[in-house]
Amino acid sequence: MSPRFAAFVQRIAHEAGGDPWALHWDARNARARGEDVIVLSVGDPDLNTPPAVIEAAVAAMRGGDTHYTESAGRPKLRAAVAALHTQRTGQAARAENAIVLGGCQNGLFVSSMLLAGPGDEVIALDPMYATYPATIRASGATLVSVEAPAANGFHPDLAALEAAITPRTRAIFLATPNNPTGVVFSEADVDGIAALARRHGLWVVSDEVYAGIAEGGRVPSLALRLPSQVLTLGSLSKTHAMTGWRAGWIVGPEDFIAHAEQLALNMLYGLPGFVQEAAQKALEIASEAETTVRAYCGLRRERLYRALDGLPGVRAVWPDAGMFMLLDVRATGLSAGEFVRGLYQAERVSLLDGAAFGRATDGFVRACFAAEEVELDEAARRIRRYAASLGAR
Repeated sequence: MSPRFAAFVQRIAHEAGGDPWALHWDARNARARGEDVIVLSVGDPDLNTPPAVIEAAVAAMRGGDTHYTESAGRPKLRAAVAALHTQRTGQAARAENAIVLGGCQNGLFVSSMLLAGPGDEVIALDPMYATYPATIRASGATLVSVEAPAANGFHPDLAALEAAITPRTRAIFLATPNNPTGVVFSEADVDGIAALARRHGLWVVSDEVYAGIAEGGRVPSLALRLPSQVLTLGSLSKTHAMTGWRAGWIVGPEDFIAHAEQLALNMLYGLPGFVQEAAQKALEIASEAETTVRAYCGLRRERLYRALDGLPGVRAVWPDAGMFMLLDVRATGLSAGEFVRGLYQAERVSLLDGAAFGRATDGFVRACFAAEEVELDEAARRIRRYAASLGAR
């Protein structure tokens, strides 16, 4: 008999639609070979990490900061994360309320593993980032998807959300600003979600990795409304162009952070010290960095939207914040998957099929506009040319 894998591998496997990133990596590899490819299929801003952050990491490495570190992060860094959280949300937080992890994705996984298990249910608002399903199912819990429908501007349907809550429900996962829609949940949205969580005794995991790019660098806060039941996740990936540094965090109740530290001890055994020193410097210049990336994304959002406005069969959807724009391609007669594959084959532009994010964005494709202006302009020309060819057919 051959040895077998644990059932866990099935819970983290790609769903029936296959790997949503396959075309993206094909495009990245083609571009690395020197081919004329434009990659707008991933949220990795076309900016460099601020020089002061890099210098902090280099100085730390040269100074010998390459040894074990505290599993929850260095106290000074945790205090800085807590201070940023307080500034953004208005909720008082201390170092003991924060844990530093390997990016927001690691924070999602830690949250999932600590809040639910076999026999439990976890609600996630659809559309959701493509890793949410496997991350939630990794715990053994059942994922319950609740649509924030396109007809409602991708804002949550609070009646549908309440109808999905059962005695087995343990948590609600959501993102604001949302990926892929760029929607920022309103004060009324957040009030409604907080009221449901309070009434039913639920955890809320609020993924706010794009909050620093929202207007004013903040979004309506669930944590302020429900501090004992909300986990707020963030990172430096988007605001500081630090996607590869894997520096993120969770801010939440002290008892949760204590449990998270035990899990981090068995997963990471502490984020590298030189990365933590870089993160410390990044938080010291957070206001400047966030202002820069907000201006960068704002100009490019406007540029791509104008370039695609009025395109027959394709409707660009204006995002509140973030670095993504949805294109509604339902009027082309193609599925979103057919559209992205056809566009890549014909024009060598890679976008992402909206179906990777759930039912609510089936028929939409996602474009990242955090790219150089000349590249965005050329991508728009190619998208227009491809859409025109569909009409000709």
